Amino acid sequence: MPDGSTTAPRSERAVVVGAGVGGLSAAIALAARGVEVTVVDRAARVGGKMREVEVAGRRLDAGPTVLTVRAVFDELFAAAGASLDAYVTLDPVEVLARHAWPDGSRLDLYRDVDRTADGIGALMGAREAKGYRAFCEYARGIHERVEGPFMRSQRPTLGSVLRDQGLRGMVALARIDATRTLWSSLGDFFRDPRLLQLFGRYATYCGSSPFLAPATLNVIAHVEREGVWVVRGGMARLAEALERLAAARGVTFALGRGVDEVLTAHGRAAGVRLDDGTSLAADAVVFNGDVGALSAGLLGEAARPAWTVAPNAGRSLSAVTFSAVARAGGFPLVRHNVFFSRDYAREFRELTDGDALPTDPTVYVCAQDRDDTARTPATDDGRERLFMIVNAPARGERRPFSEEDIDRCETTTRRHLEALGLSLDWDPARRVITTPTDFARSYPATEGALYGPPSHGWTSPLARAPSRSKLPGLYLCGGSAHPGAGVPMVARSGLLAAESAWSDLASTAPSRGAVTPGGTSTR
Repeated sequence: MPDGSTTAPRSERAVVVGAGVGGLSAAIALAARGVEVTVVDRAARVGGKMREVEVAGRRLDAGPTVLTVRAVFDELFAAAGASLDAYVTLDPVEVLARHAWPDGSRLDLYRDVDRTADGIGALMGAREAKGYRAFCEYARGIHERVEGPFMRSQRPTLGSVLRDQGLRGMVALARIDATRTLWSSLGDFFRDPRLLQLFGRYATYCGSSPFLAPATLNVIAHVEREGVWVVRGGMARLAEALERLAAARGVTFALGRGVDEVLTAHGRAAGVRLDDGTSLAADAVVFNGDVGALSAGLLGEAARPAWTVAPNAGRSLSAVTFSAVARAGGFPLVRHNVFFSRDYAREFRELTDGDALPTDPTVYVCAQDRDDTARTPATDDGRERLFMIVNAPARGERRPFSEEDIDRCETTTRRHLEALGLSLDWDPARRVITTPTDFARSYPATEGALYGPPSHGWTSPLARAPSRSKLPGLYLCGGSAHPGAGVPMVARSGLLAAESAWSDLASTAPSRGAVTPGGTSTR
């Protein structure tokens, strides 16, 4: 990310399609360079998947619930001449999550390695505690090798790694453990099946199966230990902070307005046509959405070949989520809690092979009025805000789950929580359910997948869409683009798209052609 000292006169124009975290990051980075930026989104509010829902008069995070790798946002705000801390208040988390298993055992995972190792030793023995310390060093080593050459590069490929580093590139691939599955790698450190579940769950952070994802994703465990923060007031406050910073740097917002197509001139993107017929000319167009929308023709015919997604391409997981205001009892909830299934292998066979909702799900519960101490929140009515996630296949609008399927999922979820000690008192008037079909309608071309393509197979990290599309002047960011899903990675993708656009704008002749329609309009 360039600093704000080198700016262009306000003559270059960019349109950012999509006001999610990636699009907002790209807009800020371009505006800091002096580019005139307009952000367009069919939604009425910014944030994309960083969303809130209102239940019984209270607002809940119903997407990401914590912030990691805050350095990405510190860097973004600093480059725009601002401070992240001046826009939002971040509270550090020490208990990363409380974990519960059907056998009645519980384990807290702390940011502090020693506290976690002590807890593992007390519950599972000295051998597992020693394995945990070795695992931490292993995950740290992966992070050291991927953070720079992978996360910050425009788009690494196997060819570029070998071309740039030769034999060292092959050694680097071996050291990031790319060719084994995440699940098989955990066997090097743990024997207790509960720890295999706990650390295997990190694959779901990018919507993948631990039995198919590369072991490189163990890096996520290290990233969490480097720091987790809660955004005071909810994650939507971070999206609003990005909006305020963008506006302060001159970015214009056109919310509640969709984009029908990318316009072209002289073989490159030259603007967009909105769903009300308005055309916005631009020297660069940044698309912050699922890249499948391009080959599906949702941005017009000219943009269709900009990035091709095969019809049988895999999708990451979706979810059934429950946002509730309820009374909770029987289990000492902290802010982040995980209630594991009895058989993890069966759960993922049902999700990936059976394409079905799990009959015995792992359930994530975010108790949004709690902190690390498990104190019951002092609310007037004794109810608290709870956000629950059950993994689901991305079946979307073409093969939606029936109402009976979702009702059964809700019943199964509540029974599972009760069996592990958590009783919940909620009623239909105090909860909101979001299904894969709902996600598909909110995020076009995703079929409900929340993380873009799955990270399955050792080449999957190298297969995401790059920041530069095949249509000159059209740039890509978001969870389906490099470097991947998750709030900090999506923000990074926006910065990479902005860097690519800025580099190309700086090398483009100042003359512009008039925009022309790119093809048939597709709403």
